[in-house]
Amino acid sequence: MSIRFKVVIPYLILTLVVAAIGVYVVTQLISGSQEERLKNQLRQAGRVVSDEFVTQEKQHVEKARQVAFTDNVVESLQAGDRAALERLVRPQVEVSRLEQVLVIDEQRQEQLHLLRRPDGVLENINYAMGMGESAWIRSFFLVGTDAPGRVLGQNQINQRYYYYTALPILRDKKVLGIVVIGTSLDVLLPRLKSISLADVILYDGTGKIIASTLAGQTEDTAPESTFSLDQASLNEILAASNIVYGEHKKVLSHNYSIARGVFKVGRDRLGVFGVVLPVDFIVDASSTRRSTVFLIFAIAALVVVLLGYRISHMLISPLQTLLRASQAIAGGDLNQRTGIRTSDEIGELANTFDEMTERLQERTNELEKTYKVLEQMDRTKVSFIEVAAHELRTPLTLVKGYTQMLAMKFKNEPEMMALTQGILDGSDRMQEIVGSMLDVSRIDSKLLKILPEDTNLGVVMARVYKNFRDALQERNLSFAMQGVDGLPIIQADPDQLYKVFYHLVINAIKYTPDGGRITVHGHLVEVGDGQNEVEIVVSDTGIGIDSAHHELIFEKFYQTGEVYMHSSGKTKFKGGGPGLGLAIARGVVEAHEGRIWVESPGHDETRLPGSQFFVRLPLKVKDNEHPPILEA
Repeated sequence: MSIRFKVVIPYLILTLVVAAIGVYVVTQLISGSQEERLKNQLRQAGRVVSDEFVTQEKQHVEKARQVAFTDNVVESLQAGDRAALERLVRPQVEVSRLEQVLVIDEQRQEQLHLLRRPDGVLENINYAMGMGESAWIRSFFLVGTDAPGRVLGQNQINQRYYYYTALPILRDKKVLGIVVIGTSLDVLLPRLKSISLADVILYDGTGKIIASTLAGQTEDTAPESTFSLDQASLNEILAASNIVYGEHKKVLSHNYSIARGVFKVGRDRLGVFGVVLPVDFIVDASSTRRSTVFLIFAIAALVVVLLGYRISHMLISPLQTLLRASQAIAGGDLNQRTGIRTSDEIGELANTFDEMTERLQERTNELEKTYKVLEQMDRTKVSFIEVAAHELRTPLTLVKGYTQMLAMKFKNEPEMMALTQGILDGSDRMQEIVGSMLDVSRIDSKLLKILPEDTNLGVVMARVYKNFRDALQERNLSFAMQGVDGLPIIQADPDQLYKVFYHLVINAIKYTPDGGRITVHGHLVEVGDGQNEVEIVVSDTGIGIDSAHHELIFEKFYQTGEVYMHSSGKTKFKGGGPGLGLAIARGVVEAHEGRIWVESPGHDETRLPGSQFFVRLPLKVKDNEHPPILEA
């Protein structure tokens, strides 16, 4: 599916679903009864009132904690120092604009009573109001809880009703006093009305109205004109868990509807609250025809679909152009450009893509030129190696022949024999290097041929060990073979495999300090489909190989470390060499359709982490018409 349909189809479906939901919701709202909508609005107002009382409670508790934890308040309270107590508490009351604050000591005496008058002045009441002897205050001293308590009560001084919150002052789980914060309902209810968008009535526990924002709800108003509660209605509200919808009443020529609920904060039931709305609060819109609404939504949905299609076309067309250009470039056509010239993000992306393609084309041309130069240099290097190896072979053969003749002539003269033996050893070393150069030349020229025959790897390894036996003894290196003799006969070129393990073992000898250990371990490995391969692992306790060199060491002429620091002896520690051995080993193993790799924790000439060279060979090389030739 194209991206056009992936964008348009979900967009179309989503638009239709939203339109259908919109039509359904609007028609349901229109067809719904005014009575039900009024009830829902009342319930919502009731929830807002409940939430606001909880908010007011949190503010009371916060202010009470500030008073309780003010420095020296407890000491002044225990000492009965009312003046000091007032000095400590009054600034907080003034800043917070609290209406009423009482601080009661553990003898339930009112040590401080601050009351704000209607003109805003904070007055210190010097006589007891009796709140300390009330049941809800006594309960704090009896129970010893740190939870706040609250109550609706009438202040005997100004006869106004207040919403009180009390918080105990605890030290070492002992109640040392009580802080009481009060907010008058005359202040609280207008705020509730503005938030809930409804008039609010508060009842005490007996159903008596104690405060209201609705005119005409005073105690001396005739019962038939008020929203007073009878006992049956009160019991119904107290038993309900949600807002209870009440009745319609006419107050001062206006029809109102009320919903009531339990006024509960925390675990305390303080009374009952009611929210009142005029019956005509919600305008009756039932005259709006459903067909008109449906038509409006249908037209709007069509416009949105057309607009969405146009927007998707504007987005997708340049993306398709960009896709075609990228596919052409991926196919090798670096001359392809998008041709998009817009000022938006897609235009910037296209310009960046074209610039990237242009730089890629330039780099590709440079790389092609460089590759051709390197290819020619590599061919020249291979030719030089081959010519040099062949040219060195003849004089080396002459040197070695004449030296052997001199050795025979002076066999009875020890001094001359030592000189001729030195020349012979050097000639052998040079012949080995020349042979390695010829092997590398055959590998690079794809002329390395293998002649498979029944090959016993134990015999091959014994031949390798025999060659290095004297060097191992001289360097005090232990050499052990495990499991090699038990390996099955494989189809391979034994002479070529000898070169592989020759170079692996001499490599282990050169990079293992004197007294170290070299181990050759052989075993069968299952490679799937019931096929097995032999695996030879040459391990040493040498200086190890850094992970960055694990692949590079199989390249010709590559050597780790500083070459000039290598020893001249081929079996000496960190002995020298042309850096061809591992390249030859890899070439021979791959010619046998096998794999060779190295594993080492890293290079460390102190801890000697060692290295492991793995050679994995098939039991039989695939039968070809001609001997296998190594692919470069």
